Amino acid sequence: MTSGFLSTNIFRGLAFRVLLFLSLALLPIGLIAVVQTREIADQSLENAELSLLAITEQASTLENGTIREAFGAAAALASVVNLIKSDDVSCSAFMREYQELSELYTVVSFITPEGNMDCVSTGVSGNVSDRDVFQKMTQFKTRMANVTDNPAQSSEPVMIVTNPLKVDDELIGFINLSVPLKSFDDAPEPEQSARPISMLTFNAQGDILTSKGALDTTLKELPSFAALKWYAGKSGRVFHETNQEGEERVYAVLPIVSGVGYAMSVWPKNSPLLKAGAMTRLSFVLPIAMWLASLIVAFWALNRLAIKHIRKLGRQMHHFALNRTLPRTTLGGVVPTEIVNMEHAFVGMAESILRDEAALEDNLRQKNILLKEVHHRVKNNLQLISSIMNMQIRQATTPDSKRVLQRLQDRILSLATVHKSLYQNDNLSRVDGGALMHEIVNQLLSVGLPSGSAVKVMQNYEAVQLDPDDAAPLTLLVSEAITNALKYVAADATGAGQIEVSLSHTQPEMALLLVKNTVGKGEVEDGTGLGSRLINAFSRQLNGQVEITEDDGLYVLRVEFHVPLQAKDVYDY
Repeated sequence: MTSGFLSTNIFRGLAFRVLLFLSLALLPIGLIAVVQTREIADQSLENAELSLLAITEQASTLENGTIREAFGAAAALASVVNLIKSDDVSCSAFMREYQELSELYTVVSFITPEGNMDCVSTGVSGNVSDRDVFQKMTQFKTRMANVTDNPAQSSEPVMIVTNPLKVDDELIGFINLSVPLKSFDDAPEPEQSARPISMLTFNAQGDILTSKGALDTTLKELPSFAALKWYAGKSGRVFHETNQEGEERVYAVLPIVSGVGYAMSVWPKNSPLLKAGAMTRLSFVLPIAMWLASLIVAFWALNRLAIKHIRKLGRQMHHFALNRTLPRTTLGGVVPTEIVNMEHAFVGMAESILRDEAALEDNLRQKNILLKEVHHRVKNNLQLISSIMNMQIRQATTPDSKRVLQRLQDRILSLATVHKSLYQNDNLSRVDGGALMHEIVNQLLSVGLPSGSAVKVMQNYEAVQLDPDDAAPLTLLVSEAITNALKYVAADATGAGQIEVSLSHTQPEMALLLVKNTVGKGEVEDGTGLGSRLINAFSRQLNGQVEITEDDGLYVLRVEFHVPLQAKDVYDY
C-alpha cells in the first residue's frame, strides 16, 4: 500500500513505517480528545467571560439602581406634570416637594421643547436652549442620561436623567432629574472576588457617565479600536483589545438600562479569572503531547527490541560481504528469538559460502596449473617444429625454398611467443599486447636485419590488454607486416631506411596497430601476394579495419580493432 510513497531510504525504514501506522491507529482517538478538549476550553472561556460580566454588573449596581430609579420617578412625575404644567407655581411647588422627599436629586424640572424651564424644584425659571445637554435632548428625543460639570440649577457636577413627556406621540417636554456625581463616589464599593483595572459607565452616545478612580486613568484604559459608542451596540460581550497606550486589555461590556446606559470593566490580560480559560486552552496540547509520547515510547521499544539488533546483524552481513569474515561475537542477552534465529541462519549460510568458495578457488588453481602446462607444452612443441624446420632450411638447395621455410618458421615462432606469454602470465584470461609485440618484433628484426644495417627501427607500445583469442591473429598480423617492411625497406643498395611500429589506444575499447617503413628504390622480386591476404584475414579475425597508404616513399599500414575492457566470459559446459 505504501510502496509508491515510501521510496527513499528514510521512508523505507522499519521505524518510520511502524510510527506511521501507529500514528494512523491513534489518530481517531487523538481527534476525539482534541474535539472534547476544545469544547471544554470553549466552555471554560465562556464561563470566565460570564464571570467578568457578573463582576461588572455587581460593580455597577449603584449606577444601575440609581438610573433605573430616576427613570421610574420621571415616568411617575410625567403623569402629574402633564396635568399641572400650565400652572408654573403649582408645578414648581410639586417638584420642590418631591425633591425634598427623595433626598437623592438636587434638581427636578420640566423643560419645554423650546428650552423654557419654568417648572423647577428650585423655583428659579430660565431658558436652557443653549446648553449641550438640552441640544442632545431635542436631537434624540428619547430616554437618556448625561453628565455636566456646570449645570444650570446645581452647584456641583451632576448626572441628568431625562425622560421625554409625550402625549399622543407629540413631544410636550422633558422631565429631568439631576443626580450629584459625588453620590456615586461616596457610595461604598461592594465586595468582589477580583477588581478590574478600571470601571466606568457610559451612555448610548459614547459619553462617560461615571468612573471608579481617577478620570485620567480611565481615559488611558479606554479601548483604542473604536469609540465607546460602538461598544454600546455590542453589550453583553467580552473583547480583547489594546488600550490607548498599546497595552493588551480585556473589556467586559453590559447594559445598565437598555438603550440608555452601559457599564464597562477593564481587566489585565493575565487576570486570574481568565487564567482558568487559558489553562483549559493549554490543555488542548495534552492530546498532542500524549500522541507524541506514545510514538516516542513505541519508537524506543521498537529500537531496543528490534531495530538495534537488526542493524547489528546488517553490519555483520556487510562486513562478511567485504572481508569474508564471520562475526566474532553473536547476538545474545535480551535479543528476541526471531532475530537470534536469523543470525544463526546467516552464520550457517556464510560458512557454507566460505566452504564453496574455497572449493572453487582450489578447483580454479588446479585448472590454471593444467592450462599453463598446456601452453608450455604447446610452446615447446612449436619450438621443436621450428628447430626441425631450421634443419630443413640449412639443407634446402634453392633460395625460394629457403625463403618459404623461413616465413613458415617465423609464423610458428610467433605462435610460440603467444603461448610463452600465456603460461608465464598469472592472468590466463588477458595478454599484454605491447609486451607480446615487442618480443615478436625484436625476434623478427634479429633475423631479418643483418648486422650493421643502417635501417632505423622505432618502437612504441602501450599496455593494451588482449584476449588470448585475439593475441594469436595479432602476432601473426605483426609478423606478416614486419616481414613485408623488412622486405621493402632494404631494397636500396645503401640499406638506409626507417621502420616504425606502434600499438596504442585510440578509445577506451579501440586500439591502433601502426607499421610504417620507407620504401627502397631498388628492384624487388615479385611476391605471391600471400602476405597481403594473410594480413587481411588476420585483420578480419580481430574485427579490425585495414588501411594501407603509400605516398612519397613511405608505406603505412594501419589496423584499428576492438579491444574489450573486460575479459570474455568462458563457460564450462
